[in-house]
Amino acid sequence: MIEDLLRSFGLVFLAELGDKSMLLAIAFATRYRPWPVIGGIAIAAFVMLGLSTLVGAGLGAALPERALAIGGGLLFLGFGIWTLLDDDEDEEEAALRGSSVLLGVTAAFLIAEFGDKTMLATVTLAGTQAPLPTWLGASLGMTLASGLAVGLAVLAGGKLPERVLRLVAAGAFLVFGGLLLWEGVQGG
Repeated sequence: MIEDLLRSFGLVFLAELGDKSMLLAIAFATRYRPWPVIGGIAIAAFVMLGLSTLVGAGLGAALPERALAIGGGLLFLGFGIWTLLDDDEDEEEAALRGSSVLLGVTAAFLIAEFGDKTMLATVTLAGTQAPLPTWLGASLGMTLASGLAVGLAVLAGGKLPERVLRLVAAGAFLVFGGLLLWEGVQGG
């Protein structure tokens, strides 16, 4: 179980490096106090990735393990390519109009993460490993990566090497996807 938590934590943490939600965290951190920003991120992560885990666990119970490994490996390879090619910097900052920073950040992150590769990665992981540690690890990974972005934004004034972060995240997806695909092809 601890392995599932660490796997989910590590993959989501790395996937968040250079992701648009990390850029969103930096944008919020340059305008608002850090704790409400981090709080909103944590709420959004636990809600969105909890739902993702439930979907993944349901799929995991319904599909054969080998099919999940091959499908998951292909998805992660796709996420790696998507991360390399995606330069979308949309920021859902409009969510803050007329609301508190905490609620605005939560809403913005829920919107930003819906259908994002982090959500899809969590669905895939939850289909092949224990749901509770997957949910906790993924949620903590996203919260810590975004919290790190907030802290660095406060210290560095928003000057982070986005391209390097994106390459590290893409590399993590490609490696994990390749390993999962290999496991599936080898028969579990």
